[in-house]
Amino acid sequence: MSNFNIPVERKLDSFYYRVKRGEKFVARCFTDLTDEEQLEFMSKYEKEGLMRMCKELALIIRNIGDQFDIYGKHE
Repeated sequence: MSNFNIPVERKLDSFYYRVKRGEKFVARCFTDLTDEEQLEFMSKYEKEGLMRMCKELALIIRNIGDQFDIYGKHE
């Protein structure tokens, strides 16, 4: 995997997954995974686990929006 596709590690959520970076394995947050790694991560969860993850990610997005006074541009 090239470094070009690997997101910057920001540690915004608490859903960790073990992935290979270079020659070693590391734990990364869901939001710090590549698209392919996120799909692999989600394929291992049942519906209830995915629903919990969605709720937590929604809370994180809400908190970031509140903290920085961010609004979407929907009409």
